[in-house]
Amino acid sequence: MASPTTKLAVLVDAENASPAVAAPLLAEIAKYGTAFARRAYGDWTGTGLRGWKDQLLTLSIQPVQQFAYTQGKNATDSAMIIDAMDLLYSGRFDGFCLVSSDSDFTRLASRIREAGLVVYGCGERKTPRPFVAACTKFIFTENVLKPVEEPAPAAPATDPAASVSALPKAPPPGPLHWLLAATRDTSDDDGWANLASVGGLVNKRHPEFDPRSYGFLKLSDLIIESKRFDIDRRIPSPGKPAVMYVREKRTC
Repeated sequence: MASPTTKLAVLVDAENASPAVAAPLLAEIAKYGTAFARRAYGDWTGTGLRGWKDQLLTLSIQPVQQFAYTQGKNATDSAMIIDAMDLLYSGRFDGFCLVSSDSDFTRLASRIREAGLVVYGCGERKTPRPFVAACTKFIFTENVLKPVEEPAPAAPATDPAASVSALPKAPPPGPLHWLLAATRDTSDDDGWANLASVGGLVNKRHPEFDPRSYGFLKLSDLIIESKRFDIDRRIPSPGKPAVMYVREKRTC
């Protein structure tokens, strides 16, 4: 389970990632652990990575120089993979964060997972599916660059100015089916399942799952808006926060 003490190595393919994602990405990674190693790979002698300079300084990211030996060949990928394996064999880290939309890192992600470590991938929505599936969890940069805001209070029903378009959109069928299946697979004999367990199972099966991709800040918001689940908030013991349980609504 991720915690602030989880030691992570963050490796960035700077030639395949925007510098604008650096700060919000590190803030996102802080949810899963501490980025003890922060490295960005690329040919820093050219002008193509000039936008990264301020990010490297302010975020304490170590630039790793890799010359482009041959035109059309990406030596940066090889350097990043070699460093990742060195860090893996050092035994000092609990997981890795690979920042790239390049499918060339698919085998690397698989190899790290085979060693029993978590792999957080981060890239654009165009990232090839094999790389996404190879990660423990995949974070789309679009979600961290444009975080979902808390919805504004709904206008009264009698207010003719209330706009239907302002309401959160319903979750699409794909993710909804994932949630329903996970609820069935983690439920008790009465059909109730702990929402945290449901979310955990969905993420294991679909690393790219993120409520923010569908316009919701939290999984609970998506569940409620779908109108496909019964909700039960249970207090495990006095003074403890309520725990949400869900059950698929039964049709007559």
